[in-house]
Amino acid sequence: MAKKKYYVVWEGHETGIFNSWADCEAQIKGYPQAKYKSYTSLSAAQEALAGNYWAAVGSGKKKSSKPSAEIEKEVVWHSLSVDAACSGNPGVMEYQGVDTQTGRRIFHQKFALGTNNIGEFLALVHGLAYLQKEELSNLPIYTDSRTAMSWLRNKKVKTNLVQNARTKQLFVLIQRAENWLKNNSYKNPILKWDTENWGEIPADFGRK
Repeated sequence: MAKKKYYVVWEGHETGIFNSWADCEAQIKGYPQAKYKSYTSLSAAQEALAGNYWAAVGSGKKKSSKPSAEIEKEVVWHSLSVDAACSGNPGVMEYQGVDTQTGRRIFHQKFALGTNNIGEFLALVHGLAYLQKEELSNLPIYTDSRTAMSWLRNKKVKTNLVQNARTKQLFVLIQRAENWLKNNSYKNPILKWDTENWGEIPADFGRK
């Protein structure tokens, strides 16, 4: 049986603690700077709500021995962060890119069927294309997926996801992303987010 989760929304259509992902999603969907995170106990959620979002995001599953001030210096805050979420694997998949420092959502896509790795990869390529268009060729991109970083280097997706009517749109975008990588160059540093020491990446969907 899945553990009960409580969702804290610091910034959304309504703020507070919500008892289901559906209720939480209703508060953050369409809200450009939504800030939220999930907890497995009500007391932890209440404590987090009493504080601020960045303090909560900065607390990973494993406590770091490094002081928070040192971690603040390690993170390149002037950057783009990307992440994906999947309800089942495969399942309904979405990805997004946000401003690492403010959490402001810059782009978001959702698909009827996909995998988390595919979402992480597409988010990276989407981020690179976006930064190229905005002439931000030196802005770093953070991801917490080593698989997506590998696919990006190889300019090729390796997946067992079946191609069918439900995944047709997704595979069109995968092909488009692979072609973009083959036909474009980029200088943006692709950085690995240190989840163990820094907590969840700012682009996290808060479902863990």
